[in-house]
Amino acid sequence: MLSRVADSIYWLNRYVERAENVARFVEVNLTLLLDTTTTTNYWQALITTTGDSALFRESYGEATSENVLQFLTFDQNYPSSIVSCLKRARENAHAVRANISSEMWEQLNELYHTVQQAASRPMTLEERYQFYPAIRMGSHLFAGIMEATMSHNEGWHFGQLGRLLERADKTARILDVKYFILLPSLQDVGSPLDNLQWIALLKSASAYEMYRKRQHRITPENVAAFLILDAQFPRSICFSLLEAQKSLHCISGTPIGSWSCPSERSLGRLCSALDYITMDEIFDQGLHEFLDDLQSKLNRVGQDIYEDFIAVPLAV
Repeated sequence: MLSRVADSIYWLNRYVERAENVARFVEVNLTLLLDTTTTTNYWQALITTTGDSALFRESYGEATSENVLQFLTFDQNYPSSIVSCLKRARENAHAVRANISSEMWEQLNELYHTVQQAASRPMTLEERYQFYPAIRMGSHLFAGIMEATMSHNEGWHFGQLGRLLERADKTARILDVKYFILLPSLQDVGSPLDNLQWIALLKSASAYEMYRKRQHRITPENVAAFLILDAQFPRSICFSLLEAQKSLHCISGTPIGSWSCPSERSLGRLCSALDYITMDEIFDQGLHEFLDDLQSKLNRVGQDIYEDFIAVPLAV
């Protein structure tokens, strides 16, 4: 497969997944504000989650609901806004029209135009509560169409890599921001507000129902373990990386457990570390420190994939 095609399918899926995750953040924040009277600035927490606080302050200043919603949803100059992600996903899809199904192209177009139309006029609060779930479901539909209509060849596996690495990164980010931003005071641990925030965090990863089937009580340790180490839940970090590893080895043809290129080695080491680490060891080193280090390693995996498969020098 041409490296240009592989790169476009990889980023097409990564951008759709990123748009979905931004919609998830906003949707849960809106729900959380309905259920609490706390003075905590949840909108600032959302901006912190993105890691782009400086860019936001430069353009908008105060983290009000209107400013944050505009920044995360419709800001054409912010590369990780929903509209920017879908625009770039559409550009990548257009570049590889011959390699994807027409149904995938049509669904992505519909999703993109839904956001463009919403950006053309002010939305009521009721419309906002319908808009963000529609983006999430639109992304699910795109993934389902790709699963059902695209040959599971190298291109499909590059798409899986993009989606799963993005998902692992965003799960780490939402867990990190809850632990260090929303609950700065130890006296609030175990309070009704604390439980409400953990429930919101689980819902932001569509994990609440599955978590409840495993655990009766909501505790920080159990929630973190579920979202980091559960090998069966499809939005956990461990599951996402194990599935990404399968796709990477399908592309290279190297059996899992061995490696032939730096990306297989870096992703394999990360999967092995998650296989054997315990939550006690994670909390001993600090959850924030663990997640920060994990995100750095995910960036390394992404860079290795680029160097191994995309930035391949042309043969002379």
